[in-house]
Amino acid sequence: MNPEIVLILLILLAGAVLLVLPYWFIFRKAGFDPNLSLLMLIPLVNVAMLFYLAFAEWPILKQQQKQAGTEQSRGV
Repeated sequence: MNPEIVLILLILLAGAVLLVLPYWFIFRKAGFDPNLSLLMLIPLVNVAMLFYLAFAEWPILKQQQKQAGTEQSRGV
């Protein structure tokens, strides 16, 4: 295989990892499936996913509110 093609493929792979990795952690910390971060590689879908992440109710916040309500009802 041509070395230039290999270099280009490695650069594209590194760019994809650098794009997906931060979103992987963001989606996971928000309580969403981290595999959603792979959608950030698809043009226009990535913009839609950013809006979804910004305006959707995060599962982790629902869980924290539920736990806080349970603790208050127990008198903790």
